[in-house]
Amino acid sequence: MPPRQRPLPTHPSLRYLKLAAKRRLAAGEFPSLHDAQQAVAGEYGQPNWAALKDFISGQPPVRSQALPHLEWVIARFADAGEPAWTPPDEQEMLQHFGEQFLAVLPAGELVAQIASSSLDLHAELVVVSQEPLVVRARIAGAEVIALAEEQAPHRLAGLHVIPLGGRITDARAAAPPARAVGDVPAGVAAIADDAYAELGPAALVIAGGDPGRPAWAVAKGWANLERSEPLDTGHLLPASGLAALVTVTAVLRLAAEGRFGLDRAANDLLRTVRLADDTITVRELLSHSSGIDDLPANPAELFGASVRDVAAVLGPVVGCGGPRGVVRPTNSGCAVLGQLIADVTGSPYAAAVTSLVLRPLGMSRSAFPASAADIGPDAVTGYTVAAAGAFEPVPATVCTLQAAGGLWAPAADLVRLGTGWSSLLPAALAREALAPVAASANGAGHAGLGWLIRPRGDTAVLGGLGPDGIAALTIRVRDNRTHLIVASRLVLLDSVDDRLLRTWTNPSPRVDSAQSGTR
Repeated sequence: MPPRQRPLPTHPSLRYLKLAAKRRLAAGEFPSLHDAQQAVAGEYGQPNWAALKDFISGQPPVRSQALPHLEWVIARFADAGEPAWTPPDEQEMLQHFGEQFLAVLPAGELVAQIASSSLDLHAELVVVSQEPLVVRARIAGAEVIALAEEQAPHRLAGLHVIPLGGRITDARAAAPPARAVGDVPAGVAAIADDAYAELGPAALVIAGGDPGRPAWAVAKGWANLERSEPLDTGHLLPASGLAALVTVTAVLRLAAEGRFGLDRAANDLLRTVRLADDTITVRELLSHSSGIDDLPANPAELFGASVRDVAAVLGPVVGCGGPRGVVRPTNSGCAVLGQLIADVTGSPYAAAVTSLVLRPLGMSRSAFPASAADIGPDAVTGYTVAAAGAFEPVPATVCTLQAAGGLWAPAADLVRLGTGWSSLLPAALAREALAPVAASANGAGHAGLGWLIRPRGDTAVLGGLGPDGIAALTIRVRDNRTHLIVASRLVLLDSVDDRLLRTWTNPSPRVDSAQSGTR
């Protein structure tokens, strides 16, 4: 399952939160900076801004293993446009980037990419949040995510630079059209407008709904810029990691039918691949806590022209060298569960989950295409943003491991998945899926059976990304109220998700300004 979206940072930067409060004031969300700061404090469970400052200052300092390498990149490449600058050679790059990273993107190509970036690396680096192996920051109108390897010296395993909306110069994206369907809640259209302006996707969909009621959706932007095709609420969207919810629900349905127990060893059920550890259970795979290796090692193998056999991508025996009992979502874990579905039912994965999940929920336009040619003409085109700020289309691909990221669906179907998955299960099993089973290593939440449960326990989330875009689905634990966000390029959806949590999925009463503290 591709990387998930997180709620508020575990170790927030007070400076970043001050800037966030000012941005929300400028967006018209609050009448005063004081109210904006009060709201931010409340989101962290603090009664006022002064208490939030005390809370942050009292937290043990966390310095990500990725931050020193990110700081080296910025310092080393800041003068890349100057005549006297000399590029780092492969040995110098190997001191800061892992061998696996450089096997996918050779040192020379990586140097050229960073050096040609239009970012002003002399600008201030503002750290948004830090975790032991991850740092998020902003610099010169771009979001930066740096990921460190688990093993010392913790070289960079990933570096993502995401230009924000202010750096988009593509004239084709000007004056984006907007469409809406259903009873859109108050404030959601404004959230879509703000998110489109700040993040700069070519296409953005925000949708939601309650069980038993029609979905609502707002679509803003372009399904295809080359054809000047406006985005509509009915376009097919790349659902990537939301395929995991289909996979999990299918596994739970099979367990509810008595086909196997959740504490059964997975290898007892698998036929075409095996886990290196015979003791790992179905429950551990569902709760992302099995310690299964995060495969494929080469990210380029995860998306391609057509679906492949799980054994061809992961190998016939899947390693289990990670920490057991700790939440660690992996593409390989979802893929093995997908193979388990196929082996138990005797049907290919796509056919089995269509029968077990898609058809019962009325997801008639959703599918797991076997090849890029099968996706269909009404699918949204994915984009990247070039250094000059222009959109560039991404060639159509499918996830080679269908169970991890192969779902394409319209917004209404995805909302139906979020509101209706539990209706396919016995009530007790549905409750168990949303009960914490294992904790993440950094304390940023728990996992149930498939679902990732946020720290406060009131909402759960699944999501992921691919070349075509990014998707996140959030449900309210007590009643499956759902909201969905999909963008047609890699952007961070946290800020959009936070606003939807406040205004739709889990709204909280306004803080009385008479009880507020100091700024």
